[in-house]
Amino acid sequence: MKTIYLIPLLLLCAFCNAEPSTQAKINDIPTPEEVIVLDKSKHNIYTWKVDYEIENKLQNRILAPKGFERTEDEKNSFADWLRNIPLKAGNPKVKLYNGNLKGNQTAQYAVLDIDVGTKDLQQCADAVMRLRAEYLFANKKYSEIAFNFTSGDKCSFKNWAEGVRPVFNGNNVSFVKKAKKDYSYTSFKKYLQIIFSYCGTYSLEQELNSVRHLKDIQIGDVFIMGGFPGHAVIVMDIAENVETKEKVFLLAQSYMPAQDVHILKNPTNTSLSPWFSINFENELITPEWTFKKTSLKRF
Repeated sequence: MKTIYLIPLLLLCAFCNAEPSTQAKINDIPTPEEVIVLDKSKHNIYTWKVDYEIENKLQNRILAPKGFERTEDEKNSFADWLRNIPLKAGNPKVKLYNGNLKGNQTAQYAVLDIDVGTKDLQQCADAVMRLRAEYLFANKKYSEIAFNFTSGDKCSFKNWAEGVRPVFNGNNVSFVKKAKKDYSYTSFKKYLQIIFSYCGTYSLEQELNSVRHLKDIQIGDVFIMGGFPGHAVIVMDIAENVETKEKVFLLAQSYMPAQDVHILKNPTNTSLSPWFSINFENELITPEWTFKKTSLKRF
């Protein structure tokens, strides 16, 4: 099971395996023959996936709803990186870290083509941190890769790459130079294992900044409820209605046990699914969690 530091919280991100709040209607995603390729470039770097089909980039696979256009974002930004992330071909089932199938196969619209690992670590908040860290690593922004442990102690990749390692003694954390300098992707993945083990929704929620108004939502924002249990989903894309200026967005999640990161269906509006509108009432209902309007945060 996932190791959680300080508070006997095995449940930090966790208990994300609660019963789904509602079941979404199964909608088939487009076949390769039906895909309309909008972006034929591969200007973004996805370090774990050297080669992939352009047709399987998110924005090529999931078209904006009728009457909507995708928002414009700076090339090579986090938003641009997320909306062009490769998806697995077809309509695969969500698998757990151990290769078993997830019990609920009705929540996903598509599955991201990114590994989940072989340990029960990359759960909900972990997947959010993984995507953020992967973008920064791919763009060599090493000094920006840093997350807080549940204890509040910051653990940065730059220190890790310089050979500094966290040492745990009860509720205390110290950092000691113990290894050689190593900025490789292998070293980065080992760093993430520590982050996944000692961080979670509780710590991530505290270090993110609140977004006061839903109309200001951006790609890369996170709906998060830190706690025991808690959950987090990340905004992967945004489109805007040409006439009304209403915004809609796509969400992705992992869950507990650790599993494939996947694009969520909209269980309350199957005609709009997998897009969600910002014009929801007091709660954002996703297939396996319900968030409050005040749950929107930003890195």
